[in-house]
Amino acid sequence: MVIIPAIDLKNGQCVRLVQGDFKRVTVYSENPVEIARLWQEQGAERIHIVDLDGSLAGVPRNGDVIRNIVNAVGAPVQVGGGVRDMKTIETYIEMGVEWVILGTMAMKDRNFIKEACNHFRNRVILGIDANAGKIAIQGWTEQTSASAVAVAKSYEGYGLAAIIYTDIARDGMEAGVNTEATKTLAEAVDIPVIASGGVSDMSDIERILEIETFGITGVIIGKALYTGAISLKDAISRVKNV
Repeated sequence: MVIIPAIDLKNGQCVRLVQGDFKRVTVYSENPVEIARLWQEQGAERIHIVDLDGSLAGVPRNGDVIRNIVNAVGAPVQVGGGVRDMKTIETYIEMGVEWVILGTMAMKDRNFIKEACNHFRNRVILGIDANAGKIAIQGWTEQTSASAVAVAKSYEGYGLAAIIYTDIARDGMEAGVNTEATKTLAEAVDIPVIASGGVSDMSDIERILEIETFGITGVIIGKALYTGAISLKDAISRVKNV
């Protein structure tokens, strides 16, 4: 299992939101590139980046910052937020992004997801962001009635690299990972699952390790790293010593 530090971008800054609420934002750095370098120095083997402005606009808004991060670090980068067409995917892949995350489009255009997976096999990650098991889209501003598990199962066989499952209610809250829901989704599909949302301390890492065998290949950590509740070095060391 891989520990994946998160960098959320808003107006070119590194921020964290609470439960995806754009009105509840904390700025942690005005230089996201420095943050990316810091995570790499501490052993990060992958970095998770979300263009928050892009997720609302439907098109990338922090592309230059993302390019600078990719150029500054050697660790592979996965990027989501505002990816709604093939040109955007191509642009990110060409600039050196390893995986592109698609979320909203999974609920709007199945053929687009299929085309993206065909063109960029094992380079596309499906982002499933759920509240009480139901998917939310458009930067979490639009709630749907679609079941996270049902949607995940419907994309079996497409050639996805992974699914990122985020519990919105816990994101940015340091309230603990929803391991039960994450395990349920991982058991339902053959696609690798990356856990996200609510990691508060090392006990959450231990809880995720307990369900790793069900297909959990990574965990994204955001706020807990920025507040110092978790040491990235310690978290990486723990999962490597399983």
